[in-house]
Amino acid sequence: MRLTARHSRLLTSAFLIGFVLMAGPAATAAPIAVRFVEGAAHGYLLLRDEHGDRLADGEMIQKTHGDLVNGQLIFRFKDGSLHDERVSFTQKHVFTLQSYKLLQRGPSFPTTIDLAMDRKTGEYRLQSSKNGSADDPLTGQIDLPEDVSNGMVMTLLRNLTPGHGETVHFIAFTPDPKVIELKLVPSMKTSIRIGDVAKQMTQYVLEPQLDSLTAFFGKLLGKLPTSFHYHFWLLTEDVPAFAGFEGPLYLNGPTWRIEQTSASTLWSSQAASTKDMPH
Repeated sequence: MRLTARHSRLLTSAFLIGFVLMAGPAATAAPIAVRFVEGAAHGYLLLRDEHGDRLADGEMIQKTHGDLVNGQLIFRFKDGSLHDERVSFTQKHVFTLQSYKLLQRGPSFPTTIDLAMDRKTGEYRLQSSKNGSADDPLTGQIDLPEDVSNGMVMTLLRNLTPGHGETVHFIAFTPDPKVIELKLVPSMKTSIRIGDVAKQMTQYVLEPQLDSLTAFFGKLLGKLPTSFHYHFWLLTEDVPAFAGFEGPLYLNGPTWRIEQTSASTLWSSQAASTKDMPH
């Protein structure tokens, strides 16, 4: 295959798309069994750089319709950039991806991308542009195996057997869609304090297995990125809960951190608003 500038930028933008919610299939892997049924949820997140500076405010919105779960992860950046990731999956005994969409645009991303995959139609579409120059969209058919789980890493981690890892896979565009193994590895247990209460926390490392694509990456990029590891932290007592993420959101991108946030000014705002209320 001839490696054009277009292929280079498609790969750079599409290989590690959406690792906060991304994973996916293989001959030796199987769908992750449902241990905790997903329900309606709405949470707020912060995206920071390695120095702790706030880059974006985020929301996680999830709705259910029977066995179907529709989730959205959106980050609105201070510089006007947007990361909008949407996933639909079923949770009847196992988690099964139905559709996945991702939009990244703005100065925080070197390439604008608009990606969509759908199990029912078997179609995928990837549109990219850089510096105002748009490429022709890549379209085609893809047979998604039962255990593809792009957009669902956090859900999968919450449902792993405690202390055990798994191998799943994700779809990478090089520029054609390819299936790549992804190991979900519990690496370290620790504890944190929430107020006066100590809680157990587990760190997971996500390790993409490049294998046959290693030579392709080296030829295309001139060198392989120094690290393909991504880190998640979960509170693992009783019902697992998201604690944090660290890693890039696109190939060769900077390391960013995601954490939960809350309405920290709620009570001070309410106190101020009630001062002038009649008694």
